[in-house]
Amino acid sequence: MEPRSQIIVALDCDNRATADEIVARLGDECRFYKVGPELLTAAGPGVVEHLVAQGKEVFLDLKLFEIPNSVAGAVRAAGALGVSMVTVHSMGGTGIMRAAVDAARGFPGLRVLALTVVTSMTDADLADVGIDVPAQEQVLRLARLADKAGCHGVIASPPDVPMLRSALGAGALIVTPGVALPGESPAEHARPDTPRAAVAGGASHVVVGRTVTRATDPAAAFRAVRADIAS
Repeated sequence: MEPRSQIIVALDCDNRATADEIVARLGDECRFYKVGPELLTAAGPGVVEHLVAQGKEVFLDLKLFEIPNSVAGAVRAAGALGVSMVTVHSMGGTGIMRAAVDAARGFPGLRVLALTVVTSMTDADLADVGIDVPAQEQVLRLARLADKAGCHGVIASPPDVPMLRSALGAGALIVTPGVALPGESPAEHARPDTPRAAVAGGASHVVVGRTVTRATDPAAAFRAVRADIAS
């Protein structure tokens, strides 16, 4: 895959104007954007429709965790908006993930990805909620469950990628938040690595946020991420 197609820029903004400005400044450099709960709540589905109308792909990161019927309805709504990826929370179990996959079948371009363990969580955080295994072990367990449920891929931290690629095979999508260029702060991510390391380990896509969106020159920052992957 060409490096530019592997980079998803996270529009973690609290208003439509800021998101539109980032997209305009990136221009043709970026093809793929993540819209999460913050921007979707602030700006509504119109921001997604606008991106799709510009020929961009959209990763709608909702981390759906509800009863199967509600999850299916949300996935169908995402498909109707024209998004390329939507996320469900694998901790919801097989029923929720299968409902999402079944709902996505009406939209050939829509892929369902299962979040394994949130990238900010540590072993201690898991223990707080009664999961007394290391984060990486829990990631693998949930990824295998998602694969059996028919999900197209998973969301996981960069260090988990080689293990997941081995377990899920060549066809699975593995999308990795928690990447930062060498020397940059990983922010709140507990298990980070560089874009290059994530892709070298087998990631299909990396998600970058403030590295690009808060840069003085977002297009130049995007090219730096692309160069890191290609190096």
